[in-house]
Amino acid sequence: MFSEKVINNLSNSSWIRLMFEEGERLAKIHGADKVYDYSIGNPYAEPPKEVTDSLKKHILGEEKGIHRYMSNAGYVDVREKVAKLLQEESGVELSYNNIVMTVGAAGGLNVVLKSILNPEEEVIVFAPYFVEYNFYADNNGGKTVVVPPDTKTFEPNIEAFEKSINNKTKAIIINNPNNPTGVVYSEATLNKIASIIEAKEKEYGITIFVISDEPYKEIVYENIKIPSLLSIFKNAIIVNSFSKSLGLAGERIGYIAASSKIEQIDLLIGALSFCNRTLGFVNAPALFQKVIADSLKAKVDIGEYEKRRDFLYEKITSLGFECVKPQGAFYLFPKALIEDDVEFVKRAMKYNLLLVPGSGFGCPGYFRMSYCVKFDMIENSIQAFEKLVEEFK
Repeated sequence: MFSEKVINNLSNSSWIRLMFEEGERLAKIHGADKVYDYSIGNPYAEPPKEVTDSLKKHILGEEKGIHRYMSNAGYVDVREKVAKLLQEESGVELSYNNIVMTVGAAGGLNVVLKSILNPEEEVIVFAPYFVEYNFYADNNGGKTVVVPPDTKTFEPNIEAFEKSINNKTKAIIINNPNNPTGVVYSEATLNKIASIIEAKEKEYGITIFVISDEPYKEIVYENIKIPSLLSIFKNAIIVNSFSKSLGLAGERIGYIAASSKIEQIDLLIGALSFCNRTLGFVNAPALFQKVIADSLKAKVDIGEYEKRRDFLYEKITSLGFECVKPQGAFYLFPKALIEDDVEFVKRAMKYNLLLVPGSGFGCPGYFRMSYCVKFDMIENSIQAFEKLVEEFK
């Protein structure tokens, strides 16, 4: 009666959403202040003033036609501003013709994969990784190949990566800073990846695209610099959203930026625009294209996230959890106290702690905590963690 693939995938669907929905159920029973929901990366902070000021300006202003259709790639003036900013950051020449405005990063990733994949071609992902990548590749006829991590650093395992490439490899997805670890891949690591790709492209006579999923690029600590993938990889395609950097997760606004170095770049941009339309997005939300064009250099208060990171990291490591301290994003990825991370997460629920098992990110034995939550919830949750730890002594 229904799609067998979709019905089968329901059992493998996101642990993040499952735990988020469980949190809503428990809040109705115990009260929201008694539930410690670390499940979803849903920014609690309001967008910066630049966003709200721009929104008021465009809603109340006299500009005509801003709610109509435009090019499937988006408003030219908005794309010009995005291109200019990325060119300043990367040193790679870009114009509005390199940019396609999208319905968030998820929409952008599906548009890119639809545009480049042939049936059974492979997309390499570095574990731990955002689980929806599996479904995005499958949506568009491809399949993911998972490279296991170096669990001491959670940077990519370079040797395993090199072995994972074959003549069916079409793309690599890099998420930097990483969800769920918060680790920032170093420029040295990225350069090693670039050298391997170049050699393998020559060996197999193929083109390998590097897709950079960048929603956390603006959320970094201690002034860490995120290397520009446009300047490192020839066949780089940036996919970004403003869900995290501007606190606009529900507005679904982002962009694709394809490097000018890509052969037949005009054909690729045409394919991206076509897929933006035929996948059903048509174009990115018109109003929020205008809003983000006014807010490209704005961002949420990183200090608030850093405060939460430092407090929570100190508390859980003092309780005996092993964890790599994140350099960006707003997640911790500690090692579970037993090998079975799913069982560990289930037992944590007895104390109204909502965590996400590492198995959902291709990395069993760990769990993810999203700390983009109210600070008093973090403080109040520590007693629940203490009780959980006691259970395993």
